[in-house]
Amino acid sequence: TQLKPYGVWAVVAPFNFPFALAGGPIGAALVAGNTVVFKTASDTAWSGRMLMDVFAAAGLPPGVLNLVSGSGAEAGEALMGDPRLAGATFTGSHEVGTALMRRFATGARPRPLIAEMGGKNPAIVTRHADLDRAATGIVRSAFGLQGQKCSACSRVYVERPVAAALRERLVERTRAIAVGDPTLAANWMGPVINAAAVERYHRAVGQIDADGGTLHTGGRVLEDGALARGHFVAPTLASVGHGHRLWRDELFLPLALIGEVDSLDEAIARANDSDYGLTAGFYGAADEIPRFLDRIEAGVTYVNRPQGATTGAWPGFQPFGGWKGSGSSGKNAGGHYYLPLYMREQIRTVIK
Repeated sequence: TQLKPYGVWAVVAPFNFPFALAGGPIGAALVAGNTVVFKTASDTAWSGRMLMDVFAAAGLPPGVLNLVSGSGAEAGEALMGDPRLAGATFTGSHEVGTALMRRFATGARPRPLIAEMGGKNPAIVTRHADLDRAATGIVRSAFGLQGQKCSACSRVYVERPVAAALRERLVERTRAIAVGDPTLAANWMGPVINAAAVERYHRAVGQIDADGGTLHTGGRVLEDGALARGHFVAPTLASVGHGHRLWRDELFLPLALIGEVDSLDEAIARANDSDYGLTAGFYGAADEIPRFLDRIEAGVTYVNRPQGATTGAWPGFQPFGGWKGSGSSGKNAGGHYYLPLYMREQIRTVIK
């Protein structure tokens, strides 16, 4: 049995972690023996260029790793539509990822696509939870990097007896977040990526209001003083009916929904009622933990963790990837089973 490289491999990286989500798959593809064509996100093209300098300084031979930049509609379409491509790694939206999966599966030569396609990540809080620990972890995961993480906590399911107390803690911590120039240590939250994200925020807040929801805090575009020269929005906590589409759609914004449930079983059922399955968090008693871990449908789970309810996988320590509509392979980046995804198997039988 011999694992061999596929050939020319494409890596398409997103804007939110332009080094990690490019360097990881590029490194894996190269170690497996492939050559790589790397496309940066339009909003973070300079980061991609700097990453190329790192590989060049490390002594990578010319032509083994190649950079292209441009919009997804033009450069991305040309790259991913090229029949000479042997395989690809894509990190981005579910819509684009599933379209690429269909494209790569058709034709005379189906090709592998490793796709990481976002999340709608829940945190479950039971009546037995340490509410201060839960509130700290939820706020960090909901609003770190302005909610622009595929692993961001965007859904909170809390048992009714402690729902009011948890909301009070979440609102208090959220209102204390300083928003502004992120290069200043005093500001914990910076701007969203572009004007399109601000418009998406506008629409989501408007839908909550129009459909009878409640904004517990936030819900405003921030335009005072220097903030008028950037894409700044307030971190937002809201409630809306469980059937609302905002419980299902990934927003990639600093907006989290809170819903009350009657039991842990209901919370797990609602958490799993999603096309996504990337990360999930839990706060509760020790004897509740096995039930959560056995039944939750997510590739990365965190239990009673104040550092982040659904975010914070450490490179080199915690492999990262999703189930269901969050990933195409069922294997996590950086884990034991990741590198073989970039190789194909050849069985050699030789008669002497």
